[in-house]
Amino acid sequence: MEIIIQPTPEEATGVAARIIARLLAEKPDAVLGLATGSTPVLLYRELIAMDLDWSHVTTFNLDEYIGIPREHPQSYHSFMTDNLFRHINISPSHIHIPDGNATDIPASCADYEKRIAAAGGIDLQILGIGTDGHIGFNEPTSSLASRTRIKTLTRQTRIDNARFFGSEEDVPHHVVTMGIGTIMEARQNLLLAFGPGKARAIAEAVEGPVTSLNPASVLQMHPTVKVCLDEPAASQLSRADYYRWVYESKPGWQTF
Repeated sequence: MEIIIQPTPEEATGVAARIIARLLAEKPDAVLGLATGSTPVLLYRELIAMDLDWSHVTTFNLDEYIGIPREHPQSYHSFMTDNLFRHINISPSHIHIPDGNATDIPASCADYEKRIAAAGGIDLQILGIGTDGHIGFNEPTSSLASRTRIKTLTRQTRIDNARFFGSEEDVPHHVVTMGIGTIMEARQNLLLAFGPGKARAIAEAVEGPVTSLNPASVLQMHPTVKVCLDEPAASQLSRADYYRWVYESKPGWQTF
């Protein structure tokens, strides 16, 4: 796990964008796992500004709410269209987002796993982290071997997401999410976190024990993880000075 600490969200996002740009240059038909929420918005803006070639890229989103129309302004179909897809030259047939309105949710989840496998697996998965350490919508105590499935949101997650819906009551109770086992099969994971509200979750995920109480902590077991943070999100890391020293001392060919 490589911890990359930058002064601001914009600078941390710049590093993450360059990591993705390098991947697309090396593998134009890469398979990307995409995230939603406020954290990746800066990243998508940066990627759009880079004017990369997405014509051969395939994407799989982490999750979607159950029971709201795709056209709902807070659906993740709408989010991805507004914040990324309509600004880049990606083929609509290469875009995959879980179906929160499927008549058979378990069958739809199993099909999603098959589509990821048929695409050759995910080369790089973009992740945010919840204040309780969730990745995707894998809430605390989620199985660390879980696959794409239905999950019930915790009260804390619904409170955190109420700002998007206007009130907690309007936030759906259920979602479809890639499982932790699915995320761990990506060849590379790229986690972004900004602000003091994420500091405790990051410290526990990076330096605490591997535990389902902080689902992101399982990333300690993954061979290739980069964590891009601003200073406030890194504020509770006990070895922050070491992480800065490591990044600043990298040989030129390893830098982004």
